[in-house]
Amino acid sequence: MMQPTESLRKILFIAATFISLVLFGTAGYMYLESMDFWTGLYLTIITVFTVGYGDFVPVHLSGRIFTIFLVLTSVSFVFYIFSKITETMVKGELQGLFKRRKMNKEIARLRDHYIICGFGRIGKDICRILQDHRRPFLVIEKDVEEIKILGEMGYLWLQGEAADDEILEAAGIDRAKGLVTAVASDADNLYITLTARGLNPALFIMARSSGGKGVQTKLKRAGATKVISPYSIGARRMAHLIVRPTVSDFIDLTMRAGELELMMDELRVGPDSRLVDKNLIESEIRKKYDVIVVAIKHEDDTMLFNPKPSSVIRVGDILIVLGATEQILGLSKEM
Repeated sequence: MMQPTESLRKILFIAATFISLVLFGTAGYMYLESMDFWTGLYLTIITVFTVGYGDFVPVHLSGRIFTIFLVLTSVSFVFYIFSKITETMVKGELQGLFKRRKMNKEIARLRDHYIICGFGRIGKDICRILQDHRRPFLVIEKDVEEIKILGEMGYLWLQGEAADDEILEAAGIDRAKGLVTAVASDADNLYITLTARGLNPALFIMARSSGGKGVQTKLKRAGATKVISPYSIGARRMAHLIVRPTVSDFIDLTMRAGELELMMDELRVGPDSRLVDKNLIESEIRKKYDVIVVAIKHEDDTMLFNPKPSSVIRVGDILIVLGATEQILGLSKEM
């Protein structure tokens, strides 16, 4: 059974107290002033809300003393209600203000992060995977309901149009590693891509495409580094599951962080890495970490698949590796 929230408990307490006060006042007037129920209720209501007396007034001394007590009690109760309402409003606003300020500070500290434009079905999956792989990111979304979900999930977010210069600058586009525009409209994705490329010419930009004729060409012309059509990828994925089901399942499992000990990842070789100018045997990657180097991508974008033991590792190379998650994390520290 669902437990009542703290706010609901307060509301129920206030309502029960008010009803009890009205019933107590009504019973008091019925007994002390010999009134019927409705007259006693009427006199109680105008007393509680301090609107003054007109046609009915307490006649007996006991009734007047009771009225003094009822006025003091009811006025105190009304002040209490207003104080609680004010407290709730101020507390909520302050909490929202402090939370927003804290989030703005976290956004200002972001470096080499990803900006996700749109928190729809595709945006949600992208954020989940980035979270699983511990990649820093923030989301730009304009829908209020989606903003609530972002807050509940603890993601960093900015509310507004992703194509606005001010929003992208607030998201740290000059410090970002990449931007993913995954809104539903091709026109919006095109405009976001064009704006982002103008603000950061070196930024990696991945744009979603509906797969319509000429859309991919226009997005690349606007500055997109990669253009992805979810419909085309979904169709190819379904076809591969029919033709090569075991291979597809294996690749899919290696892409899911947290679901399997085995994973595939890419590691860039830095200038200070001990692996520089060593071949695969000398690097002892397989011996030390039990990690398989599936391919090596050089800085000129050439890809060496299934590299030989004599293949030399250079500065700027990207090693595509397959192995246990913890072992790959250990190897990444030598990059």
